[in-house]
Amino acid sequence: MPFPPSPRARSGPRRRSLLAVGSTALALAGCTAGDEDSGDPGDGPSAADRRARAHAARDSEELAGRYDAVIVAHPGLAERLRPLREEVVRHARAFGGGRKASPSSSASSAPSSPSAPAVPGNDRDALAVLAAAERELADRRAKALIGVPGELARLLASVAAAGAAHVYLLTEGDA
Repeated sequence: MPFPPSPRARSGPRRRSLLAVGSTALALAGCTAGDEDSGDPGDGPSAADRRARAHAARDSEELAGRYDAVIVAHPGLAERLRPLREEVVRHARAFGGGRKASPSSSASSAPSSPSAPAVPGNDRDALAVLAAAERELADRRAKALIGVPGELARLLASVAAAGAAHVYLLTEGDA
């Protein structure tokens, strides 16, 4: 006679496995901030590719700023959000961005950007705002895949997948 499933059993992937999959996907996609030099000086990235990378890096940097704002406003969420923020900073670097705050540093001050969105007063709403930002960015990156060449498309796909995993982690447990 089989044992009944544990009442504590959760469906879906675990948080740690999603983070590991996201990091592994980036590594397999060739997630580097280096040049795309194929050996021939004429084969470097096109101006359109450089613009797409710069735009993707800025998007990731802005998203990291959103994480910073939430961590400052809700210090109780810092432990949960810090690994996701660190991954977003790695994404910016993979696209060639150069975020000044290191991924291992804590967010000790709120971003000074006047365009930074207001952070909701309660934890649940603050997480929902981050999840919405991650979802919107992942969707835009998935749509951008059509117009970029192979390596950049793979990188965008990997980062979009990581963003989708972040959405799940940010909304996990919400009903």
